[in-house]
Amino acid sequence: MTQHWIVDREVKPIPNWLEAMPKARLLRRSELPEVNFAGGGIIWSRLRSGELVDAALAGIRDNEGCPVVLLCDEPDEALVLQALALGAAGCCNSRAAPEVLRQVALVVTNGGLWIGQSLLRQLVGATAHRLGRLSSEVKNGDWSILLSEREVQVARRVASGLSNKEIAEQLSITERTVKAHLTAIFEKLGLRDRLQLSLRINGVKI
Repeated sequence: MTQHWIVDREVKPIPNWLEAMPKARLLRRSELPEVNFAGGGIIWSRLRSGELVDAALAGIRDNEGCPVVLLCDEPDEALVLQALALGAAGCCNSRAAPEVLRQVALVVTNGGLWIGQSLLRQLVGATAHRLGRLSSEVKNGDWSILLSEREVQVARRVASGLSNKEIAEQLSITERTVKAHLTAIFEKLGLRDRLQLSLRINGVKI
């Protein structure tokens, strides 16, 4: 079972944290110098309103084997990008629903990055737009022969920046089916997340 460490200025957990991670260890930021994270796990650091990102990550972002996720009281895209630049593996709203926090944990534990749906769609869409219309040779590269016809349809729509809901509506399938196809696609292509899939489909080596 994954060990969760929650770091905050005060030890006053938000209820959704306890529901998502009932066995998490709560730490004051002042306790960090005395804590050994050698056992691994995920470090969640809260960024309260008015605090600086580098201060929230100081002393914990260099812990090898422990991805760090920033829990932001007031998240925005610039803050997310700054957190990633400073070594965080993810950034999400501190009041995100428990199921979202569990999903974040799953992604970062498997080596992926969690940046939120809005920013992810912008990055994926921008990637596809900047690359422009690629030749059919690239678009029909060897990645597609590893997938079923339906998986190819899902993968192409992810690469264009569509959400699971939009893909489900276009293909007349359920969002659960879209997620199942994505799981199979990631496994077959050896990818971790939607951004990597977009880059692969658009001919960018990763």
